[in-house]
Amino acid sequence: MFLFTRGLWLVFAELTFINIAWYFNPSFSFFSLGVIWALGISMMALSALVHLPVKIILGIGLIIFFGHNLLDKIFVEGNSLKAFAWAVLHVSRRFEFGYPNINAQYPVLPWIGIMALGYVAGSLYKKEISQAVRKKYLLVIGSSAILLFFFIRAINIYGDMSPWSVQDSQAFTIMSFLNTTKYPPSLLFSLMTLGPCLIFLALMERPLGHWSQPLLHFGRVPMFFYILHIFLLHIMVTIAIVITGGDWHETIITNGLKYFHPQFSLGVVYLVWIMAIIILYPLCRWYDKYKTSHKEKWWLSYL
Repeated sequence: MFLFTRGLWLVFAELTFINIAWYFNPSFSFFSLGVIWALGISMMALSALVHLPVKIILGIGLIIFFGHNLLDKIFVEGNSLKAFAWAVLHVSRRFEFGYPNINAQYPVLPWIGIMALGYVAGSLYKKEISQAVRKKYLLVIGSSAILLFFFIRAINIYGDMSPWSVQDSQAFTIMSFLNTTKYPPSLLFSLMTLGPCLIFLALMERPLGHWSQPLLHFGRVPMFFYILHIFLLHIMVTIAIVITGGDWHETIITNGLKYFHPQFSLGVVYLVWIMAIIILYPLCRWYDKYKTSHKEKWWLSYL
């Protein structure tokens, strides 16, 4: 029940105050069904899957994970309910309904498969599983995922809607090879990202010292940080536009994200990123301590 209600809460959050954070548009003329939406729908699906035996959940997760790209060539034209349902499930596309317009940005089918596999992987963290055994499994699965990525990508016939090709330079050829599809996450995108993540989990399960404490504060309140950082960055964009002589009304977005002018160098972008982390750290630290010391408050588990 917790998985279902938390998933429902994430869907609500995406369509309300997260939408406001992205677009600063209280008229809600545009909805983007993004990452929080996808996580919410996937949690709701997982709330049903958890009633099955773990081996069945693993099988369903693997079938979706490795097989969803077989559906890539299916496309439903138009703005019908059928077309919208298929976009929500597997094909990232915009729908111009007039009011509101909707961007089905994060199709949920691949994420349901990934969440099912993540749930099964959670079994490695049961008390009866030793750290050595867990580390072995994580390293083997993570390394296998990376090797499988290189093998399938080299064949270039399955696993991603965007095949790679030889470019004018070696650097661009490598970028073409690594340029996999995220919307929806292809098999190859998932392998090349989840593989290193599993290896990272295996290597980082040890005392990290006091330097890791700030990271733990952020890591224990990810949803809180996510929401605040969108509001903060949008406010910073508004300030930058005003300072450079622009009109602040530009940041009220009516039909999807857009590029603002003037645009800044990558160095400035990194500087802004560091500033955002510094600004949000005290808030995340406070909320982490509040959340840790008030476990009796059920609503804290939803944020």
